[in-house]
Amino acid sequence: MTERIISNLNDVEEGVEFLKQTCPRMAQAHAMTGPLPLRRKPDGFAQLLSAIVSQQVSVASANAIWTRMKDAGLTGPRKIKWASDDDLRAVGLSRQKIRYARELAASGIDFRALRDKPTAEVVTDLTQVPGIGVWTAEIYAMFSLGRADVFAPGDLALQEAARLLYDLPDRPKDRALRDMARAWSPWRSVAARQLWAYYRVAKQREGIR
Repeated sequence: MTERIISNLNDVEEGVEFLKQTCPRMAQAHAMTGPLPLRRKPDGFAQLLSAIVSQQVSVASANAIWTRMKDAGLTGPRKIKWASDDDLRAVGLSRQKIRYARELAASGIDFRALRDKPTAEVVTDLTQVPGIGVWTAEIYAMFSLGRADVFAPGDLALQEAARLLYDLPDRPKDRALRDMARAWSPWRSVAARQLWAYYRVAKQREGIR
């Protein structure tokens, strides 16, 4: 696996410089937001479970649920398997997300092996698990595996940030935003960080955990 990995803030800054040279709108966004965060997270079961928790809820709601799960010790596969549905409901998981958490706990994903697989294979492997869609897999590849050239065009905050930054009449849908993102390769993950940071300034709220 020869894909570029974002390991530190120097890598992020290298990506920012590329984007500023490539696209005046990205340069404009960066002038508004200032330096971008690293946003690297550990890999493994807990981070993927956390991404499932974040699906289709606000950042504040996801943070609250995840805090309750950590306090209850419900962040590992064995604890999820042993917990009752009432235990999982008590921390804020919906019926659907309880099923997804149990599917993930039973999946037997080799998280260490994912580190050496191309991003496309990572996404393919992860999306075999019920409850893990392309968005969740791409977010995991971006933040937990540090892939420099992955994007998550299904993310509503990225779509809204792109609409605002590029003066589009409507939010670009998944396919249209994926097409736009090709211009930001090989630093699409940094472009995503820039758009999330721009969203935070423009909308005065967080777009991603």
